[in-house]
Amino acid sequence: MEILIVFLPLLAAIISGFFGNRIGNKFSEILTSLFVSISAILSIYIFYDVIINNYNSNIIISSWISSGTLDVNWSIKIDPLSSVMLVVVTFVSSLVHIYSIGYMHHDPHKPRFMSYLSLFTFSMLVLVTSDNFLQLFFGWEGVGVCSYFLIGFWFKKQSANNAAIKAFIVNRVGDFGLALGVFLIFYYFGTINYNEVFNLIPNLVSEQINFLGFDVLAVDLICILLFIGAMGKSAQIFLHTWLPDAMEGPTPVSALIHAATMVTAGVFLVVRCSPIYELSVLGLEIVTFIGMSTAFFAATVALVQNDIKKIIAYSTCSQLGYMFFAAGVGAYNVAMFHLFTHAFFKALLFLGAGSVIHSFKDEQDIKNMGGVWKKLPFTYIMMIIGTLALTGFPFLSGFYSKDAIIEFAYLEKGSLSNYAATIGIITAILTSIYSWRLIFLTFHGNFNNKKLNINDLHDSSLVMLIPLILLSLGAIFSGILFKELFIGSESSKLFWKDSISFLEPLSTNHPPIWFLILTPSLVTIAIPFSYFLFLKKRYIIDQIVKTNYPIYFFLKKKWYFDELYDFIFVKSIKNLGNFLWRKIDNLIIDRFGPDGISNMVKKCSLYAVKFQSGFIYQYAFIMLLGFSLLLTFLIIK
Repeated sequence: MEILIVFLPLLAAIISGFFGNRIGNKFSEILTSLFVSISAILSIYIFYDVIINNYNSNIIISSWISSGTLDVNWSIKIDPLSSVMLVVVTFVSSLVHIYSIGYMHHDPHKPRFMSYLSLFTFSMLVLVTSDNFLQLFFGWEGVGVCSYFLIGFWFKKQSANNAAIKAFIVNRVGDFGLALGVFLIFYYFGTINYNEVFNLIPNLVSEQINFLGFDVLAVDLICILLFIGAMGKSAQIFLHTWLPDAMEGPTPVSALIHAATMVTAGVFLVVRCSPIYELSVLGLEIVTFIGMSTAFFAATVALVQNDIKKIIAYSTCSQLGYMFFAAGVGAYNVAMFHLFTHAFFKALLFLGAGSVIHSFKDEQDIKNMGGVWKKLPFTYIMMIIGTLALTGFPFLSGFYSKDAIIEFAYLEKGSLSNYAATIGIITAILTSIYSWRLIFLTFHGNFNNKKLNINDLHDSSLVMLIPLILLSLGAIFSGILFKELFIGSESSKLFWKDSISFLEPLSTNHPPIWFLILTPSLVTIAIPFSYFLFLKKRYIIDQIVKTNYPIYFFLKKKWYFDELYDFIFVKSIKNLGNFLWRKIDNLIIDRFGPDGISNMVKKCSLYAVKFQSGFIYQYAFIMLLGFSLLLTFLIIK
């Protein structure tokens, strides 16, 4: 069963990719959607078996590498952590496959697109079912390559090509850190299998290593290097710049990458390596700081974005920050709970946005929308449900998972925990404001599109709406149904077992009542507040922007990260390249190398030609000169 879950998407990718033109578009769509859906059903069964019967297994597919102390297998590890990821990945991926049948209906390259989606799913499944760091790295690089294919799927658009290259390069920076972390693990332990490393890691607590001239604890360095890899994949601040540009890909790609697969790989890595992070105070503090900084940064930028997909993309970036600072304060199970619920409502929002874009004939600017909630009633309702869940509205999924993160941060005794809780509350308010701004400007007010007639707009086809219904059920019920299982004080211990390591048990205390109701109250109040600002009194927003234009422009420029990186890396490397080309290559290497030698040969040839005059006495003189030189050489020798 486990083998089918992992390899059915690969089989679908191979058939659709290599034989799609022969079997036809329709068969390719049905085949890939069917195979991934079967994987999703089997994954749900495995998840059920893990919950009810404590099912646990590690199936060895084959021996991969056996050299010296390095013994690596290709395996499928099933434990509570991987079973959760299997459900998230396959369920969302299957719905994205089905949704793509309608969304990509007019695209001439549907088999290739469906093949990429299935290959992406296979790579993520390889990653989450690994029992060693090498297989994890294989899947890690696989989703990176597939993201390059999918983001740049419309390769005739220069912006799509640029976005794909940017995502690939930024992720390579993070992957370099991950690779160094894995190398360091093998250097100390002679193995990269999870169980062996986790059993040996306590022996490394006091070990120091000199890194770049500094003496640091080896366990701290391992945690930092692994987290750099997680920062790249999960688009945390400093390595986040690829994520909003990735919206150049088709909308189903955005839902798949930003809801359940690639961006959650970093969170999964940190949680999987909890036995290592629990021994590193510095590592956890860095994870907390980066997580809370990303949550706040992305929320502020989302406030001023006008591209409907980029607003949701920055929202993803922000929610991933929540997951990381939950892991940073030691609440790994809470981080996984939010990852689980987030997959449903974020996929719902992306696919809902895709339905809006589809209806507006590929328009993505929310300023060119408005007044269409009656024309797109079903999409409107689904987007409302996703927005309520995202903002943490009481009794929807985000309310249980996101508020739990803030509560555990409040209860934790760490130096950054109170700061993280405060940032979490502020970010929750900002999330509510920009989310309702999107809803009000997209569906309410006046119809602002000058290219389309509002009477021509209609809801999407049924094949696109069915996935929205299923995701909305997850957005509504996943929190209340799985809260006790994932984060309950007793039941969560029975569920997670050894898949998550808690060196110190999480606090079982409860925050004061005022703190429990604070965040839900603020995000609820933000709804009429946003309605008032963005619909009834929009001139107030214009006045705020005009009065605080430097701040507005700073946020509009996304804190100038792209411009800073362009100045530091792109332009400086380009200037260095021009200097090396003009001064070193042309003036030195070419001048005294190939060009210099060819010029010398050319000049010698021109002089030699002059001896070819046809006069016998000149030939005799040359022969005599040559004989004299030969004779001189023989005498000297």
